[in-house]
Amino acid sequence: MAFRFTPRRALALVGVVAVAGGALDYVTRPPPLPDYAAVRSRWHPSEAWLYDRHGALIDSARVDFAVRRLAWTPLAAIAPAARDTIVAAEDHRFPDHAGVDWLALGGAARDRIARHRPRGASTLSMQLAAFLSPGLARPGARGWFDKLRQIRAGRALEQRWSKDQILEAYLNLAGYRGEAQGIGAAALGLFGKTPASLSRDDALLLAALLPDPRADAATLARRACALAGRRDCARFPAAVAAMLGPARSLALDPGLAPHLSDRLLTRAGLRVTTTLDAGLQRLAAAALRRQLLGLGGTRARDGAAVVVDNASGDVLAYVGGIGGASTAPAVDNAASYRQAGSTLKPFLYAQAIERRYLTPASILDDSPVQLDTASGLYVPQNYDRGFKGPVSARTALAGSLNVPAVRTLLLVGVEPFRDRLWDLGYRGLVEDGAYYGFSLALGSAEVTLLEQAAAYRALAQGGWWRPLRLTHDQPAASSRAIVSPAAAWIVGDMIADPNARAATFGLDSALRLPFWAAVKTGTSKAMRDNWCVGYSDRFTVAVWVGNAEGDPMRAVSGTSGAAPVWRDIMMALHARSPSREPAPPANVEAVRIAFADGTEEPRRDWFLRGTAQTLIAAAPAAARRPRFTTPVAGSVYALDPDIPIDRQRLGIGVSGAAAAYRVLLDARDLGPADHAPLILPGPGVHRLRLVDLAGRVVDQVMFTVR
Repeated sequence: MAFRFTPRRALALVGVVAVAGGALDYVTRPPPLPDYAAVRSRWHPSEAWLYDRHGALIDSARVDFAVRRLAWTPLAAIAPAARDTIVAAEDHRFPDHAGVDWLALGGAARDRIARHRPRGASTLSMQLAAFLSPGLARPGARGWFDKLRQIRAGRALEQRWSKDQILEAYLNLAGYRGEAQGIGAAALGLFGKTPASLSRDDALLLAALLPDPRADAATLARRACALAGRRDCARFPAAVAAMLGPARSLALDPGLAPHLSDRLLTRAGLRVTTTLDAGLQRLAAAALRRQLLGLGGTRARDGAAVVVDNASGDVLAYVGGIGGASTAPAVDNAASYRQAGSTLKPFLYAQAIERRYLTPASILDDSPVQLDTASGLYVPQNYDRGFKGPVSARTALAGSLNVPAVRTLLLVGVEPFRDRLWDLGYRGLVEDGAYYGFSLALGSAEVTLLEQAAAYRALAQGGWWRPLRLTHDQPAASSRAIVSPAAAWIVGDMIADPNARAATFGLDSALRLPFWAAVKTGTSKAMRDNWCVGYSDRFTVAVWVGNAEGDPMRAVSGTSGAAPVWRDIMMALHARSPSREPAPPANVEAVRIAFADGTEEPRRDWFLRGTAQTLIAAAPAAARRPRFTTPVAGSVYALDPDIPIDRQRLGIGVSGAAAAYRVLLDARDLGPADHAPLILPGPGVHRLRLVDLAGRVVDQVMFTVR
C-alpha cells in the first residue's frame, strides 16, 4: 500500500520534529554561566601578603594548599608575546569567531570520519566555559551531545563577555604544571618570572603544557618545536628540562618576616600592611645573623630582635629568628615565653624609688643572705659568685647585682611587684606572688621579647604603657600611667650610667654607646636565655639570644650574647641623629653627694624632691635592731656520722648592737649575744631566742637537727 503524505501526517511529523528539537534544546542547554565581574570577585589567591609601612612587600605565605594561585593577572600585565603565542596555539581564529570555530569543527569531523587522529576544535570561549562550569568537561565527555553543550556555552559566553575578558579569564583559570593555576603562578613557579617578562620561548613551553600539563619532557619539547614551526628545535629539550627542574625562586617574596607572616597571614588573599620598615627589618636581621655566625652554632643557635618607635608604639622591626644553624627555625622567638633574668630589675627599683623606700644613693648590702621560703632556704648568688659588700642602689642596678635586688624586693613586697609587672604587660605571670617568691627579683618569671620591648618603652615614655602596634589598621590603644614619671626617669638615668656598671661590665663593653641610651642585660638560669633591652630618646630595641629548644648556651655572657646585636642596631638607628638625654621631670632634683665611709666616689645624683641627702652614711650599730643572721628560720641541719661530733657545732650570728642581749636555746641560756657562741644541739626541733635584759624576746628562729 503506497504511503500517502496527508496534511494530518504532515502535521504529526512537524509535531515530532518540534518535540525532538525541544528535547534536544533542553538536554543540550548549557548551565548558567557567571559574568566577568562575578568571576573576578570570586577569585581567591592561595597566597597572602605582608607589606611594610611604606607599601613594600616584605613577606608572603601560602595559605590555601589545594591549588597554587597568585593574584588575578590583568591582560595588560601579560607579555604580548605570551598572549599571542598561546592564542595562536589554542585558537588562532579567536578574534574572528563568535565562540565556535566552525572550520575547526568541520576538520575535526572529517578526521573522525576518516579515522585520522582527531584534532582539537574547542575554542578559548568553549574551554573557558568548561572552566566556569566543570560539568561541561566531565571525564569522558567527548560525544556529540557534550560537544553541543560546549558549543552553546561558548556562544552564550561570547554574547556577554568581551574578547579581552575571555582571554584574560582563560589565562588566569587555565591549569598548567602540577598545582599551578593561572599564568601568574605558572610564570613564577616554572620560570621564576612575572607574566609581564615572559619571552616567546617561555610562551611556547606554556602553550605546549596546556593540552596535557602532565606530559613528559620529550612530549613537551616536541609540541614546542611544532608550535615554533619546527625551526631551531634543538633548544627546547634543555629549556623543558630547566622548566621542569627544581622550583624556581623569584625575589617577588623577600622573606623578611616569616614568623610575623605566619602570625598575621591567616586567610588566602589577605593583604596586611604592617608597621614594619623594610630597611630596618633587613638591618636588624643582618645584625642578628652576624652575631650568631660569630658565636657559632655550638654556643648559641637562635636569636630574635624587636625595634619599636617610642613615640607611636609602632613595631619597626620584628625578627623572630634567622634560621642558620637553628634546629627549630620555625619557632617565633620574639613571641616565645622565656625566663627574664635580670631584665625585670629596673621595674623593681622604680617601684621602690616611687614609694620612697630607696634613692639611687641608698646603700644596699651585697653580702650572703639566706631566706626562709615554703620550699626551703633561698640563697641568691651574683653572676660572678662574689659579693661586693655595701653598694649604692645605682651601682646595684646598673651592675645587675642579685642580692641587693632581693633585698629591694623585701622592701617592695613580692605581690605588689608581681602586680606591677602584670600592669606593664607581662602576661606570662599567671600565678600570684607567692608562687614566684623572692626569685621574682632575679627574673624567674617567663616573658616574651615583645613584652620586654613594650615595658621598656613605657620607661622611655615617662611610665606610660600601652600595647605595641604591629599592623597599620590596629587602633592605637589609650596609654595607662604605670610608673611615675620621676621614678621612670631616675631608673633610666641609673641604667644609662656607664660608670655605675663599670665594676661588673667594665668601661668599654658593648653597652656603652657614643650617645645616651638606657640598657639592661639579663641571663636566665643555667645560661638558657640572654637578653639585652634598652632605649634611646627615639627607639626601644630588645634582643634575645639563646637556643629555641631550651638547652644552655656555652661561653656566652651578658655582654657577649645579645648586647652586640643591640649595639649594632642602636648605632645604625642613630647614625645621623645621636640620641639625647631626656630632660628630668619637675619633681626630680640633682644633688652633690658624698659617702661617709668612702663606699663610693662623690658624685652628683638624682632624687625625688624631698628625699635628697648630701652625706650618705650607714646607720650606727646601736641604731639597728639586733636579730639573728644564722641560723635562718626554717633551716634543717643533718649530723654526719663520718665527721667527729665536736666538729659539727653550729655558729650563731647576731647583727646590730648585741652587747646588752642574751641568747637562749630552748630553755638554756647561752650567754651574751656578742660572744657568738657555738652550739651542738641534738636531733629535733629547736627554738633560738634573743632577749633583752628585761627578758623580752626581740627575735627568734626555729630550726631542725636530724
